[in-house]
Amino acid sequence: MFRNKPDRRVQKTQKLLHEALGSLIREKSYDSIVVKEILERANVGRSTFYTHYQNKDELLVSGVNEILGAIPPSTARAPLKERLIAFSLPILRHLERHVHANPARMGTRAQAILHERLREILADLVSRELKKGPLPGSRKWAGQVPSELLAQYLASSFILVLHWWLDSKSRLGPKEVDGIFRTLVLPALSGL
Repeated sequence: MFRNKPDRRVQKTQKLLHEALGSLIREKSYDSIVVKEILERANVGRSTFYTHYQNKDELLVSGVNEILGAIPPSTARAPLKERLIAFSLPILRHLERHVHANPARMGTRAQAILHERLREILADLVSRELKKGPLPGSRKWAGQVPSELLAQYLASSFILVLHWWLDSKSRLGPKEVDGIFRTLVLPALSGL
């Protein structure tokens, strides 16, 4: 899972491209942005761009890694149900700082691309936690629901809540939105 950190030049180039895309999204809709505009804004050559990304969608999706950096490492001593949803509040706080502070014109397509990639990653994260299992001495989960389905349910529910929060422009803070997410999913985790 952990890869070697790219060298500084690669990091700098990727950062320039992300910043360029981000600033363009704040000016116009994502769908109307072309790679040439990103290159001009980032002052990066076409071949350099295509060394790192196949297209603007791949550049957009690679930004999910920044979101995931907000998630603290799992605490093995925490109850399993808390480990399974520990990603929620850190991601919401990160998005409040970046998305709510800088309203962007993502558009439906860009948001769908990002949300789908985030959902895939979160489902994988939850699956890995489920494989670690409950703590010794804790109640064992009866296993009524296949773990793959539970992982998909938690990730999809989070994306649904996130989508509602962003689309409704709700004034609720990350803690309140996390509370809504927990209210929805904790009953499904009651046997853990």
